[in-house]
Amino acid sequence: MTRSPGSPGSPENPGSPGRPPAEAAYADRVFRSSSALAGGVLVLLLAAWVGGDALVRGEGRTPWAAVAGLLFAVPLVVAFTLRPAVFANDDRLRIRNPFRTITLPWASVEGVRAGYSSEVLAGGRKYQLWAIPVSLRQRKRVARQQARQASDDPYGRTSATADVTDARARRAPADQTVDDLREQAERCASRPTAQGEPVVRWAYEILAPCGVGAVALVVLFATG
Repeated sequence: MTRSPGSPGSPENPGSPGRPPAEAAYADRVFRSSSALAGGVLVLLLAAWVGGDALVRGEGRTPWAAVAGLLFAVPLVVAFTLRPAVFANDDRLRIRNPFRTITLPWASVEGVRAGYSSEVLAGGRKYQLWAIPVSLRQRKRVARQQARQASDDPYGRTSATADVTDARARRAPADQTVDDLREQAERCASRPTAQGEPVVRWAYEILAPCGVGAVALVVLFATG
């Protein structure tokens, strides 16, 4: 998961030196899945190669089928790989999922948790964080590391400094990200600019071309 650096400014922490407090307060931290981005790019390149070949060399209805197939498939690939992202600043959490964008002022957030998936509870509803996938493999790897560290000292003698320093390293990346978002929600919920209700917007830029492609494919197959 990639995480672009931001400066979540607040009255207690106005931002980094040399940067205006107003800019720092509204700078977004962006969370994405690097594996999803890489997979999406590879699939799109493959689709462009196959679809382009069908358009150039295809005969009869093949080019039309290729256009309809690309209209249907490309938006879906983008929706599930390139589109998902989570944007967080001191006023709100914006979740960009495959087919919806959910804007949650921090005051409306009731909880952030990671079970088998990362989720936000707000306004009595649950919203998944597609951009922060939970990896059971990473959790198991962290658990094995903890077990090895414990076996190095059977009496469990560790320094407080080491515990504080290594606290983040002993968490799976998705769990640590969820912890960070939970802390930010608790810290920022009382801000006057963090008040409001959840807002959900459908991603028509994804749904419209996908729907057109699906209809075109049905028509081509029905009349073929």
